Amino acid sequence: YTMFSAAITLVGNAGSKLCHFTQRWVPDSWVVCMILTVLAILLAMVGAGASLNESVLAWGDGMWALLELAMQFSIAMIAAHACVSSKPVFTLLDRLATLPDKNRPVQAIVLTALYSMIIAYFNWALSVVASALFVPFVVRRNPKVDIRVLIAAAYLGLGTVWHGGLSGSAPLILATPGNPLIAPATGEPIIDRLIPVTESLFVPFNLIYLVVIGAVALATVVALHPRSNRKTLSEDQVRQMMPSLAETDAVGTPAGQMESFRGWIFLAAILIGYPLGYSIVTRGFGATWTINAYNAVFLVSALLLQGRPSNLVRAFANGSRAASGVILQFPFYAGIFGVINNTGLGAWLGELFVTFATTETFPLIVYFYSGFMNIFVPSAGSKWLIEAPYLLPAAKELGVSATTTVLAYAYGDSTTNLIQPFWAIPILTVTRLKFGDVLGYTGIVAIVCLLVSVVAMLMIPANL
Repeated sequence: YTMFSAAITLVGNAGSKLCHFTQRWVPDSWVVCMILTVLAILLAMVGAGASLNESVLAWGDGMWALLELAMQFSIAMIAAHACVSSKPVFTLLDRLATLPDKNRPVQAIVLTALYSMIIAYFNWALSVVASALFVPFVVRRNPKVDIRVLIAAAYLGLGTVWHGGLSGSAPLILATPGNPLIAPATGEPIIDRLIPVTESLFVPFNLIYLVVIGAVALATVVALHPRSNRKTLSEDQVRQMMPSLAETDAVGTPAGQMESFRGWIFLAAILIGYPLGYSIVTRGFGATWTINAYNAVFLVSALLLQGRPSNLVRAFANGSRAASGVILQFPFYAGIFGVINNTGLGAWLGELFVTFATTETFPLIVYFYSGFMNIFVPSAGSKWLIEAPYLLPAAKELGVSATTTVLAYAYGDSTTNLIQPFWAIPILTVTRLKFGDVLGYTGIVAIVCLLVSVVAMLMIPANL
């Protein structure tokens, strides 16, 4: 027991020291984005042979490519914030946050990590929003918890299980009829048949991997919680993080009465909900359930939970700050996407990685390649459409199945989310911390997950 306790203390101290380094040297996530922009342009010029003019124009052409996704995430953040600021959800999350013993902060870490990973398995977008908004409740009820490690725990869903879960972008693309890989606009198909999720997300290897990687990440983040010198928040800081209940007093004027009329709420809910329900009935759940469907659910939930138009308007105004980081950074990451997609940089990197692959090492090469690309383009579906035209033919030539390839891709994409600041923006915005404040802890979790994944990639069957 003494040796185990000493080992736990050593790990916790290592995380604290690394975090001290990252706090000093890792800038704000937007500055990290600009550093990655410069690096992508340099790689395009050196590796893909693009000129500076071509690289900058490619960045400009891609800048608005993710505008729809940016709006989708902004709506998700603000609508979810409006749900949380309603009395029913506020009370539910507050009660859930009271489950840990406030004198045992590690219990709060376990609760938050499990909350994040379970939700991420079902849907990555919901996990990003729900985990970010759960953190303030946990901090308020567990004041002794280290806020840096708590954020790392809330980020585990995106860093471990999401891409092997039910909303995994790459496996779902391979299962979608008419996708660009089986029915490209020009040229020959990349795959000769659809691969249903029963042959990818539900194969035993994937399910076992998710359980193992989730358990290892959970154990690591628990071990990282400092036994002393914790970074805790003051009551005032916690108060600023908490969503405020958007209740307004009834107004006797005609305008005030119209603003309080619940009929507008029910009308809006029907207008949003009916088309969604009609699509599910006529087209099926699988064809309908996208991020837009989740946003529709968020919006209807926010409408019904707030109850009155005046409450809804105030709740959305209070929640707009939660989306500020997404609004700022999405166009810049879209610019990086443009450089990779429009200069030949993506093709050059893919060919470079595949050159060194054999049948046995191909999954490991794909894992590292996917992780590397994820640092520049944190959009798994878009990135898969860039990489698949080079990876899948190479896999076929080496005798590696498309299932093995897509799972290796999914795992690499998940691991580097732990060191990529983009998807941490909602949590960092809510908690008002910088990425350097938590990178020391998420970085150690990423290293541990990397080691486990390397072993898994060497064990994965070539023809899964």
